[in-house]
Amino acid sequence: MAWTAHKVPLPELVEASNDLDEKARELANLIRTSKHFIVFTGAGISTSAGIPDFRGPEGAWTLQAQGRQRTAAAVSTLQAIPTATHMALVELQNQGLLKYLVSQNCDGLHRRSGILPDKISELHGNNTREICKDCGKEYIRDFRAVADDTKSIHDHRTGRKCTICSGPLHDTIINFTEPLPARELELALEHAQNKADLCLVLGSSLTVTPANEIPEAVGNSRRRGGGAKLVICNLQATPLDGMAELRVHAKTDELMVRVMRELGMEIPGFVLRRRLAVTTVEVGGQGRGQRCKVVVSGVDVDGTPVSFLRSVKMVNNRRVVKAEPFAFDLRGDVAEEGLELQLELEFMGHYGEPNLELVHGVQDNELGVAVVYLLEYNPYNGEWKTTRTKQ
Repeated sequence: MAWTAHKVPLPELVEASNDLDEKARELANLIRTSKHFIVFTGAGISTSAGIPDFRGPEGAWTLQAQGRQRTAAAVSTLQAIPTATHMALVELQNQGLLKYLVSQNCDGLHRRSGILPDKISELHGNNTREICKDCGKEYIRDFRAVADDTKSIHDHRTGRKCTICSGPLHDTIINFTEPLPARELELALEHAQNKADLCLVLGSSLTVTPANEIPEAVGNSRRRGGGAKLVICNLQATPLDGMAELRVHAKTDELMVRVMRELGMEIPGFVLRRRLAVTTVEVGGQGRGQRCKVVVSGVDVDGTPVSFLRSVKMVNNRRVVKAEPFAFDLRGDVAEEGLELQLELEFMGHYGEPNLELVHGVQDNELGVAVVYLLEYNPYNGEWKTTRTKQ
C-alpha cells in the first residue's frame, strides 16, 4: 500500500556494462558450483513484461504515495509474455540447477512460464489460482480468480464452488496484515535454512515481511561463517545489501541474459503449454445400446484442474458445450467401432490462440482412463502443436 513506499523513491543505480559482465561471470560460477541453488523473486522481474512494480519511480505504491495516477495502461497479467528472466529460471530448473523458487509475485507468470508446481512457493498468492478451504483442492484458471472487490479485503470467496466437496472457493491473494500460507512458507524456509548454499534475489526491494526472512536466512548463515551465499540483483538499495556476497545493480533481464551466456545455456522462448484430458466413461447398456460419456477438461502436471477453454464442440454434433464440465453423451460401442471424435476447442484467447481441432481415437483399453494431450501454442507464430502423451 501507499504507506509502505516513499513519496520520493530510492534512486535506481545501474552498473557499468563491464562491471555487469564481471558480476554475471562471478554469479555463473557460483551457480555452476552450487549444490542447492534457490531464487527469490519480486515485482522487478515482470516490469519488462509491462507489469508495474510497487516501489520504483513509477511503482503502484509510489504513485499512490504521491497522489498520482498512472499515465500509461499496464499490460494485463493474463496477456503478459514471461520475460527473459522468467524463461531463464525455467531453463535452470529444467537443467537441474535451480532447486527451488520463492516468489512474492501474484501475476502467475512463473507457473505459466513452466516452473513446476512442486518447485515454487508463491508466498503472496497467484491471481489465477483458487483453493477450497474445506478439502484443500486447488484450481488454476485462465482468468482472474479473485474475490469481488466490493467485499471486505479479508473475504476471499470467489463465488465459485469446489467440484469435489461443493465448498466455497477462495482466492489465494495475501493482503497486508494477513498471514502467509503455512505450507508455502514452511517449504520456503526449509530450503533457505536447511538446504540452500546459494540464494539469488531478483527484482525485490526486500522490505516486505515476513517474506524477506527467506533470503535473510541465507544471509545470516553467511554472517555466522556458513557456506551459504546471498546474491542480490535490484536497481534500488535493499535492507539486506550488507549480507550479500555479491550485489548487482541492474535490471534482472540484463543480468540473467549475461549469466545464461556464461553458463552456455540458451534462454528458451515462451510457449504456452496446456494439458487436455479426454476421458470416455461407460454409463450403461451393451453393444449398440451402450451409452458413454466423453468428458474434456484441462489439467496441470500434478493433476490440478485448469480452466482454459471457453467452449468445446464435437464436429458433426450440433451441441456446443460452453461451460465446465465439457461433457458429451454418445451411443454405441464406441471402442469396438474404433470411433474417432473430432473436437473443436475454443480457448480464452489471451494470447490470440485460434481454435484447435483435435482428433481423439477411443480405444477399448482406455475406457475410464484420462488420455492426456500436450497442447503447445507459440504466440510468436500463432501455431499449435499437439502431442498425445501418457497419463
